[in-house]
Amino acid sequence: MKHVTVVGAGLVGSLWSIYLAQRGYRVEVFERRADPRKKGIAEGRSINLALSDRGWAALEKVGMADAVRQSAIPMYRRVMHAVDGALSFQPYGKENQAIYSVSRGGLNRLLVEAAEAHPQVTVHFGHRCVDADVERGRATFESAEGTQDSNGEALFATDGAFSQVRAKMQRRDRFNYEQEYIDHGYKELHIPPGADGRHQLEREALHIWPRGQHMLIALPNPDGSFTCTLFFPMEGAESFEALQTVEAARAFFAAQFRDALDLMPDFEAQWAANPVASLVIIRCSPWNVGGKTVLFGDASHAIVPFYGQGMNSGFEDCRVFDAVLEAHGDDFENAFAEFAQKRKPDADAIAELAMRNFVEMRDLTAQPEFLLQKKIEARFSALHPGQWMPLYSQVTFSHIPYAEALAAGKRQDALMAQILARPNIAENWESEEVMAEMRRLLEATRA
Repeated sequence: MKHVTVVGAGLVGSLWSIYLAQRGYRVEVFERRADPRKKGIAEGRSINLALSDRGWAALEKVGMADAVRQSAIPMYRRVMHAVDGALSFQPYGKENQAIYSVSRGGLNRLLVEAAEAHPQVTVHFGHRCVDADVERGRATFESAEGTQDSNGEALFATDGAFSQVRAKMQRRDRFNYEQEYIDHGYKELHIPPGADGRHQLEREALHIWPRGQHMLIALPNPDGSFTCTLFFPMEGAESFEALQTVEAARAFFAAQFRDALDLMPDFEAQWAANPVASLVIIRCSPWNVGGKTVLFGDASHAIVPFYGQGMNSGFEDCRVFDAVLEAHGDDFENAFAEFAQKRKPDADAIAELAMRNFVEMRDLTAQPEFLLQKKIEARFSALHPGQWMPLYSQVTFSHIPYAEALAAGKRQDALMAQILARPNIAENWESEEVMAEMRRLLEATRA
């Protein structure tokens, strides 16, 4: 039985330990935080998760999907809230297609419990990685009891965007590393259940207040509440930096998000208590050192949360990695190299897609031309499903590699720019003439 070490018992690390256990490995998992089942996940810093097809497939592979579904809430569409409170709507996909709101903390606890249910998995909480010998696949951990060295045959690093294992790999020759903080940060807020215990906004939807350079979103929770996240510039005239007092924050919300503010009776207390957090993008290569150490999840490709694919891409890492291990008969040397080579282009693509979707959510969802484009795409896709799949559906409701989806999306945007430039397109977008022109342009791109 192979003995391996997993660094990090977050979402990806705990799921990966289940995969490894089902392959028959002896797995030791080391996590710097306290046991989330005892301490809980710190509130105020946890963006709710949107689980979609890629994540579901990874959970299904190890028999975890049904357990997760019990507390997941489907979100079938976006609901956009204008400044004056007017609502507009955009379905995420075809009828009955949805992304699912799940609690980060609840999902983490569920996966940890499932991992520990395997007799060959041991999880050590309160153990901080302080050193790593990436050439040998070993790491050193500090805890209240002292220092402990791992002794597994390989090191799987799923210890997040600020990975200690990756920090050691960065000291190696020819290791490429790029870190980018975007201008925006985020603050978590909360809409409680109504007096009747029900959701005070449409339950099965993701709510967006798009305002150009900033936006508020809200995702439903099973207890009738919504977890809200304000994405806002860190600095500038309108920024977290400029909102120095809770009074200033309330005035800002009253002007920009009046209908949301009216549902937050303890707004001032929330604003004062919940911290502002940064958003970072990380790219690096190579992800592996021979067959001894490998990075994945946020440790290798941290992205911003605007496509809801951070967790989903990390879970897909697990499913893809498992398939690679299967193909190589658990030959780590070749499997690690193939996995890293296979996933790196897709990791770069979803990072770009996430930033593109940020612009779409904060700017475009409030624009009539954008909504018209989505209507035209949906109609054409319904008429010719084998010829056109909207980019969002490629990313969210398929297993098309992210890199292929990004390339297809760019081609589609170029084509749609020509369609939207047609005279009177707002009046005749449903016509056969417009559909025929899309077929012609599509055929021309393939010629």
